[in-house]
Amino acid sequence: MKYRKFGKNGTDTSVFGIGCMRLPLKNGEDESKIDEAEAIRMIRYAIDSGVNYVDTAYPYHGGESEPLVGKALQDGYRERTKLATKSPVWKVEQYEDFEKFLDEQLEKLQTDYVDFYLLHALSIERWEKMKKLNALAFLDEMKKKGKIKNAGFSFHDNYPTFKTIVDAYDWDMCQIQLNYLDQEYQAGVKGLQYASRKGIPVVVMEPLQGGKLAQIPSQDIMELWKSYDEKRSPVEWAFKWLYNFPEVNVILSGVSNMEQLKENIELFDSAEADTMSEEELKLVDKVRDLYREKIMVPCTGCDYCKPCPEGVAISTVFELYNEAVMYDKKEKNARMYNDFLIKNNKDASQCVECGNCESACPQNIAIIEELKNAHQYLTT
Repeated sequence: MKYRKFGKNGTDTSVFGIGCMRLPLKNGEDESKIDEAEAIRMIRYAIDSGVNYVDTAYPYHGGESEPLVGKALQDGYRERTKLATKSPVWKVEQYEDFEKFLDEQLEKLQTDYVDFYLLHALSIERWEKMKKLNALAFLDEMKKKGKIKNAGFSFHDNYPTFKTIVDAYDWDMCQIQLNYLDQEYQAGVKGLQYASRKGIPVVVMEPLQGGKLAQIPSQDIMELWKSYDEKRSPVEWAFKWLYNFPEVNVILSGVSNMEQLKENIELFDSAEADTMSEEELKLVDKVRDLYREKIMVPCTGCDYCKPCPEGVAISTVFELYNEAVMYDKKEKNARMYNDFLIKNNKDASQCVECGNCESACPQNIAIIEELKNAHQYLTT
């Protein structure tokens, strides 16, 4: 496992961090029903293999991720781990709520402190709310009390907002969405480099864009990858493009089974920065351009839009829509849309345009309009 210096705190973190938002489930539907035994086995396997950065959050798996992580880090694993979780800032209504939720999280995680505590999914609206509620004073107070070691934020908005937040506080770290398709999206590469110049370590989420970049792509994209002399999987190309940036400290991967975990650990054994050739970088640019022509909705499957009051399976609709176009699977996905969503009243036609999903979406997707587009495509 490769490690990098994590900014001013002087610690070393594994370049690969295990994200606990997409843990294995007992069934394919209910995200709160984690396969506890397998998830614990995976987290401990990762730590035994050298991974020392574990990331979770208050809402992951319907609130069940933190308790699961707490169980996994017993028996000496907590002491070998840099643990990150996030404040549910959307639930905070007054200053005292910050510590109330932190204490609840510490209890779930069965620990006295977390190494990294982040204000979760900041946008300009949430940032304004955080300022009014004196969130930065709370972070300072918790550091003095020893309940958190490092203060940070995760981010979903545009670059100017990112720059504003970075400049507002002496942050210990930040977390941004980045992959080779999203290099100019949200904070983007420009945000990565700005934070680094300010001495702020950067943790990357969604390196595979919610798993989409791990799938076998359409034939034209696959032929591009195969044109390079050294054969690599789409997953390896995606990770390599990211860890090539020396400014990237940790890359989070939300693994759902042991096979994925072992593959990721193996790939990160060669996670060196500044090793991609000009030819390799140009190839990634070509693949990016082809993908961008095919992506219909930039949904990462984070499911912050849940629950829909009408039961629409929003991220599943978009997943079927995107995959139908990106991987030449319209007939197959249209059949799945009918069999699994329409027949169960979870399809896009159930949408009543209440707008709850759009206000919760960190990608700022026009969900209502895109649901209509997806429904039309998958039913004609």
